[in-house]
Amino acid sequence: MLGLYIHIPFCSSICNYCNFNRGLYDEELKTRYVQALLEEIRLAGNGESADSVFFGGGTPSLLEPVEVASIIETCRESFSLSPGTEITLEANPETVSFEKLVGFKLSGVTRLSYGVQSFRDDELVRLSRLHSANCAREAVGFARAAGFNNVSLDLMMWLPQQSVSQWLESVDSLIGLDPDHASLYLLELYPGAPLRGEMAQQRWSLAPDDDAADMYLEGMAKLDTAGYHQYEISNVAKPDRESRHNLKYWTDGEWLGFGCGAHSTRDGVRWMNRSGTEDYINTVKKRGLVPINRRKLTKEEQLEETLFTGLRLASGVDLGKISHHYGVNVWAKFRNELQVFLDRGLLSYDQECLKLTRHGMLLSHEVMRVFVGSRIR
Repeated sequence: MLGLYIHIPFCSSICNYCNFNRGLYDEELKTRYVQALLEEIRLAGNGESADSVFFGGGTPSLLEPVEVASIIETCRESFSLSPGTEITLEANPETVSFEKLVGFKLSGVTRLSYGVQSFRDDELVRLSRLHSANCAREAVGFARAAGFNNVSLDLMMWLPQQSVSQWLESVDSLIGLDPDHASLYLLELYPGAPLRGEMAQQRWSLAPDDDAADMYLEGMAKLDTAGYHQYEISNVAKPDRESRHNLKYWTDGEWLGFGCGAHSTRDGVRWMNRSGTEDYINTVKKRGLVPINRRKLTKEEQLEETLFTGLRLASGVDLGKISHHYGVNVWAKFRNELQVFLDRGLLSYDQECLKLTRHGMLLSHEVMRVFVGSRIR
């Protein structure tokens, strides 16, 4: 089934490492933006079945529950949402209260995803986050009290001045809160990120690459012991708590994106919306649908993406399905290039499946590069 992505571009402040499509919160602009979103969803809807709705951002929890409810209801009116549809709302801990979370639950949200990033206050300050570690813990408690039984927490590793032991403190704190899902990401500093300048000014450094590898491996081992299973390079979950929506991105699925800068993939065609918030609102008002850069992916491009996104999954790539759908014997075609990764213990192959080992996940880009631009036939 389709996934529906709803982009909310507003933030209370701009984090010094963030490169997403976002801007500072403005009440009047937000009101007009929500109205444009509702109109775009109505225009695109044709009753097709969908089983996930994902509010991403930005900081979607800056919306009022009544606004979230109106967006969800418009999705229900415009698409056929299956029973048990997963409806995720990304949230920052400092933006929620018990009362607001009750409102989100009543609006139809079934899953919360908190951007915690660290349980150490000194690290949160370096990342220019507005919440404290205690605020994050309190937000999880509010979510449980409001009736949410599907809560995800994000953490970031390899932060400035962060040691392996300090990273593992955050992992232990996360485990202590017993979330249903967790995402663990390496910090990526885009060119021009303000954090780069702050690091130079303050003489903050990143740990060596070997320490970053230890952070990943030891953190995942702790989560294994705590009963979580890794299902994707950066994601772990309790049974039946994998992110249904995000799995669409890694399993050759299809989704429609609404809002400024949102991307969509449908029937082998990819497009995106205008990225400027005002531009998006005005275009919806004047012309209705707002996609730009629409292009048909070639069969080769679709296969390349299927391979390198599928390798992100712990279950790997089903080579039989690839052969049936694309008519390509992946192992026969790429055996010589892939054998070196098998020999190094980074990849496993059993005639039916090709998958990265956990050590291989640390070097996934090296393996995936085999398939990118290969013009597979």
